[in-house]
Amino acid sequence: MNQGILLATFGMIAAVAASNYLVELPINEFLTWGSFSYPVTFFITETVNYFHGPRWARRVVYIGFLVAVTLSFLFMNPQIAMASGLAFLIGQLLDISVFTRLRRMQWWLAPASASIAGSFVDTVIFFTIAFWGQGFLIVTLGTGDFLIKLSMDLVMLLPFRLFLWRSPINHRPRITSAIS
Repeated sequence: MNQGILLATFGMIAAVAASNYLVELPINEFLTWGSFSYPVTFFITETVNYFHGPRWARRVVYIGFLVAVTLSFLFMNPQIAMASGLAFLIGQLLDISVFTRLRRMQWWLAPASASIAGSFVDTVIFFTIAFWGQGFLIVTLGTGDFLIKLSMDLVMLLPFRLFLWRSPINHRPRITSAIS
C-alpha cells in the first residue's frame, strides 16, 4: 500500500469518527456539526478514485468503514453507529460508482455529481435510522444537514482541482477516438 493510500485511509477513519461524534452536537434544530466534517469523506474517496481507480477507492472505504464503525460502536450511541455505518457504506459506494461513470467528462462533473448523490443517500439513510423514535424532526434536521453537505460538496471542488493541478503526472484517463 503506497503512502497516499495509507494517508487517505487514516483521513477517512478520522473524518468518519469525527463526524459520528459531531452529529450528536446540534447547532440548532436544522443542523449538527457533523454536516461540516462529513463531506471530507467524499473528497477522500474521489481523490483516491481519480488517482488510483475505483478498486483502491473501495478499499479505502471498506477499511474506513470497518475501523470507524468499530470505534463508533465502542464509544458512541449504538443506533448512531449502525446508522452511520450503513449510510456511509451505501453513500460511498454510490459515490465511487457515479464518479467512475463520469470521470471522463469535465473535471468538476464527476466529483460534484458523485458527492451530491452520495450525500443525499447518506443523509436519508443516516437520519432515518439514527434519529428514528427520538423525537427529533428527522426531515427538518436531515434537510438542513443535506443543504450544508451540498454546500460543502461544492466547496470541496476547489481542493480537488488543486490536487489535479499539483499532480506531477496527468492521471486523467485518455479518451481515444474511434477514427484513429
